[in-house]
Amino acid sequence: MRTTEFGCPLPGKQSLEYIRRDKQVVSPSYAREYPFVYHKAKDVWLWDIDGNKYLDCAAGIAVMNVGHTNPEVVRAIQQQAAKGLHAGFPDFYAELPVRFCEELVSNIPFKDLHKVFLSNSGTESVECAYKLARWHSNKKWFIAFKNAFHGRTMGSLSMTNSKPVQRERFAPFLPVKHTPYPYTYRWGLDNKMRTDIGARKKGEKKREVSEAECCNEALALLEKTMQSCKGNLAGIMAEPIQGEGGYIVPPKGFFKGVRKLCNDYSVLLCDDEVQAGAYRTGRFLAIENHGVKPDIVSMAKGIGGGVPIGATISSSKVMDWVPGSHSNTFGGNLLACAGGIAALRYMKQHKLGENANVVGTYLKKRLEEVQEKQDIIGDVRGIGLMIGVEFVKDQRTKAMLPHNDLSMILCEAQKRGLLLLSCGKNSIRFSPPLTMTKAHADLAVELFDNAITTYVKKNR
Repeated sequence: MRTTEFGCPLPGKQSLEYIRRDKQVVSPSYAREYPFVYHKAKDVWLWDIDGNKYLDCAAGIAVMNVGHTNPEVVRAIQQQAAKGLHAGFPDFYAELPVRFCEELVSNIPFKDLHKVFLSNSGTESVECAYKLARWHSNKKWFIAFKNAFHGRTMGSLSMTNSKPVQRERFAPFLPVKHTPYPYTYRWGLDNKMRTDIGARKKGEKKREVSEAECCNEALALLEKTMQSCKGNLAGIMAEPIQGEGGYIVPPKGFFKGVRKLCNDYSVLLCDDEVQAGAYRTGRFLAIENHGVKPDIVSMAKGIGGGVPIGATISSSKVMDWVPGSHSNTFGGNLLACAGGIAALRYMKQHKLGENANVVGTYLKKRLEEVQEKQDIIGDVRGIGLMIGVEFVKDQRTKAMLPHNDLSMILCEAQKRGLLLLSCGKNSIRFSPPLTMTKAHADLAVELFDNAITTYVKKNR
């Protein structure tokens, strides 16, 4: 059987032909880890061009929260397509984008966050938040976190700190400083995270740290970075759960500490909900799990039901910029808004947040059972249906499993009919449609466990 450069068997002749054509005309900057060629989809299932069926635990990079080809989303788009595709909303008035904004803010528990700027993607929604914070504060600096991913346009990329290749050759960046995100599983193993505040003395051995230690030390480093901006700090950009950085869940109390620091230093807290939002963690905004109110929220992915749409939400007080200070062409696109309204209503009416909590708790428990059997799994973490599984070469040292080995596990999963994505340096994420059932979760865990077992037999 023909294989790709990753050693993954190709699922059929048509896949081979499509991949050959892709390589002829498509930018090589896209990072594909295994040879799945999309053909069609329904709910939690995908089919490739050769007719093979897969259980989808990637959801189009955490986009298809309402399930693939959701009939209500499809119907809304079809009906709007017969009326019109594009209204030029940034220059003319139109009802549908207003209805989308009204539907969106009705899901947000913070009632003063009711002003919305519409865009086309996650990076644009973050870019808007960055610009808005600088406009409102008239200050220069921003702080983001190590391992963060906020997008790839220059403002967003200045805050992104997930993988070196994402930033390579693109400097100089905008004025952004980075501080460690509280990554409890690895905090005590990384000297660079702790020596800045004198937490480790010379010669001190690496040791486990508690969640409280991790939280307090991360907040101390954050405050030190804030002070280095000398009163010229506009905002802090943060993911309530780090996505591309490894599905890292911060310790309890961290975001309350961040909020307090923002209040103390008169700094705007910007909440990147692009991947974690839209009920993926059970709450509409993932930051609700931390009991904190942000000043600016960035959203995309799941709020569109599969169509490209981004939104930046804030209060009238903060969103005080003037006409012409920020705009675009396709923000408020009619098809995107029609699909988005249907998706938001479906998530609320069908209580997908509750389902994410119930099935996510069950899936995490099942994955923890796999962890007990597989000694290459170091950590299982997550909230709702946003779960990360971290792989190690050694449980004692927590040495990371190389990414190429991670790709082998993904290949083994694909061969069995399970689609997954990696995140961070050595983790695999479970971010399925929020329509997943416990039966789907059982199947996913069975296929995942079998894939790991096969990998171990081949490589140990």
